[in-house]
Amino acid sequence: MTQMHNTNNRVDVPDFYAYPAAPLAAVEHHGDFLHLSWDDGQRLHCHRFWLRENALGLGGIDPATREGLLDPADLTDAMTMGLADVTDAGDLSILWQPEAQRCVYHAGWLRHIADGQHLPESWLPKPEAWDAKILPQPPRRQASGALESDAELCEVLNDLIRYGVCVLENAPSEEGFLNKLAARIGPVRDSNFGALWDVIADISLAGDAKTNTTANTGLRLGPHTDLPTREIPPGYQFLHCLVNEADGGESTLTDGAALVQELQTYHAADYELLSTRRWVFFNRGPGIDHRWSAPIIDTSGMHAFPTLRAFYPVRAFPDMPECDIAEAYEALRRFHKLADDPRFELTFRLGAGDIMCFDNRRVMHGRKGFSGSGKRHLQGVYIDRDEILSRARALNRSHGPEVNGAGR
Repeated sequence: MTQMHNTNNRVDVPDFYAYPAAPLAAVEHHGDFLHLSWDDGQRLHCHRFWLRENALGLGGIDPATREGLLDPADLTDAMTMGLADVTDAGDLSILWQPEAQRCVYHAGWLRHIADGQHLPESWLPKPEAWDAKILPQPPRRQASGALESDAELCEVLNDLIRYGVCVLENAPSEEGFLNKLAARIGPVRDSNFGALWDVIADISLAGDAKTNTTANTGLRLGPHTDLPTREIPPGYQFLHCLVNEADGGESTLTDGAALVQELQTYHAADYELLSTRRWVFFNRGPGIDHRWSAPIIDTSGMHAFPTLRAFYPVRAFPDMPECDIAEAYEALRRFHKLADDPRFELTFRLGAGDIMCFDNRRVMHGRKGFSGSGKRHLQGVYIDRDEILSRARALNRSHGPEVNGAGR
């Protein structure tokens, strides 16, 4: 995606965004800090080294790349702030010593930091946990809109971040279409299944060695998340239905965020076991040996909700003290029963041209067993969470409505 330079700003800023004017009311110098304030009472406290690192010029920010140039090893006590005041336009002016060089900092850029719009959760909708009563059906959008309109793609990504799921309708039933959609968002994450992979369910493959995944059989797939065998499982999954003429095989979705809240509220002992006792997840496919040890509810990340590692076909060994195994299994049983409880689980049928998009580390997906004959062919890709969040932030800043207090 192309980002525009700040051609309309009176003062350049250390990134490629344009900021509205936000004139400072006052600046106070106390030791190593400047205390900035605005007329509405908002304040920002800036350390001298941070200001020096973000100075355009003086070896701070490269005007071409807008990346920092100053090695922390080169920060010295000689770098001091002389006169610090507010310009006639309301921006911050600092006279740096020993160079006796004046640098001006855009007050709108400083204000966006004071307002927290520089943080990872900024410019993104707040995630909302749901059950089958709160969200009886996944949000639905038109695939053509996501492909052709940045504003409509923005809404799709906001659905994915807010609810963890969105279904795109009326996509062409052509193989490889997901590559066109992914090109609008970010790089596809490869795996042992390939960058673009097929799910062709065939009941004749049950118990057969022709496939290395249960997904390509006619067996039921309970609620699960993909690739818990990885240190960082894929963030989002996109499943494009090309053909669905099979009897049965309805899709299911369960919000893991709602399950975690249920466990924390009503089954605290189970939650403690599921979030602290580890299991070894192991791919048994021929020629591969991916393994990782972690709890079912993995709270090691910094995201709003934990990562769920809940694919029982690859959960291979308990990795915990022997005295905890029995209780860990009891907690595991409750977790999976809740995931398949109609209170939490959505059940619906994918039709040709539907693309089911969901947060693979939050939302558990599954499939009912097939009850008869007929062809069902899906194609899938993974896109990492970083790519979804980056694209959503950029689109929300330029096309989206006010999100989480952003977009002042």
